[in-house]
Amino acid sequence: METIYLEVETKNYTPSMIKPEKHKNEEERIKSLESYLILDTLPEEDFDNMALLAAEICGTPISLVTFIDEKRQWYKSRFGIEANEIDRDYTFCGHAINLPSDIFIVPDSREDIRFYDNPAVTGELNVVFYAGVPLIAENGLPIGTLCVVDQKPRELTQNQIRSLKALSLQTMKLLELRLNKMEMEKIMGKLKDKNLELEKFAYIAAHDLKSPLANVSGLADLFLDNYKTIIDEEGHGIISLIKSSSDKLKEMIDGLLEYSKTDKIVTDNKTEVNIEVLNREISSLFVFKNNCSISFESNIDSIKTNKTAIEQILINLIANAIKYNDKEIVEIEVEILEEQGFYKISVEDNGLGILKEDYEIIFQIFEVVSNQDRFGKKGNGIGLATVKKIVEDLGGTIYVESEIGKGAKFVFTIRKY
Repeated sequence: METIYLEVETKNYTPSMIKPEKHKNEEERIKSLESYLILDTLPEEDFDNMALLAAEICGTPISLVTFIDEKRQWYKSRFGIEANEIDRDYTFCGHAINLPSDIFIVPDSREDIRFYDNPAVTGELNVVFYAGVPLIAENGLPIGTLCVVDQKPRELTQNQIRSLKALSLQTMKLLELRLNKMEMEKIMGKLKDKNLELEKFAYIAAHDLKSPLANVSGLADLFLDNYKTIIDEEGHGIISLIKSSSDKLKEMIDGLLEYSKTDKIVTDNKTEVNIEVLNREISSLFVFKNNCSISFESNIDSIKTNKTAIEQILINLIANAIKYNDKEIVEIEVEILEEQGFYKISVEDNGLGILKEDYEIIFQIFEVVSNQDRFGKKGNGIGLATVKKIVEDLGGTIYVESEIGKGAKFVFTIRKY
């Protein structure tokens, strides 16, 4: 839009100053302003920088980012003055937001019938030159200005005018980003509260379910022990199905509890974890597994990380390597390498292998790609999802490499501390 310099009547005219009129859509304009939640907020560097740049570009001693409410003009950012607001009746910006132009310029207020006896002109502030660009909200209504002020007459070059307009657009973008950030923080706060509620509910529900499920499984065993001679084969099958179903559900609940606790696990303190000690502790958990060989290789003696988290990752991966293996001798190799900024850890087995199209699916919770493991049980799709969640919470990534019939290699990284 073209810049408008208004003609000024001067001589032999002595009315009092002309107050700015209310905007033609004042009620809607005020609502728009209030929606940004900017009034009476503390100074913010991003807005202060806009005022500073405006003053530097235009060569003026004063610049302001202002917002105009019902009775006053409030300064979000100010350069060159101490006041933080002024009565709306005395404002130049009140006129600027009512004019159909994208910049309002008063070269010399002392020669302007609207301003020559304005207290802002005749008083200590001594506003002689003014140039203001309206800050236009998304609905097209002006809510304030970016303006520059001098205490002597002057004009702006076309480059300065273009720059001032560009800064006003950037100021509005800052305002929009600020509002979006506030809304996002509000949403995230609600989600956090909701997640805490859901986590608490899930934890309580899971614990409440585990006890009766254990009772069902125990009663099924007791029934079979005491009445196995007086029930037929079909009865045996039904009781066995009840027991296996309750055991399966209990296993799933345990998995969900483990998955829900990963955030707490990762927030625990980081410690020096000795690789040799880690090897002994992990291997001892699987010593009862016949025909299973687990080896550790590393180019370092220790890693600094969350011990509980790294143990849970390795236990899950090694347990899976054993369960989904069709070889007479299960061979598992764990490798821990130190690289720049992170540790690279892999767990490789000689088992069934994984189809390429399943590489991503296996890390999704409740997704199961194998019908059953070597012990005849079907997985619940929680273990690898838990591993992925812990790895990502540790600042790393995880992926799998595999060849059908020759095994799989799970590779993950964790951030160094």
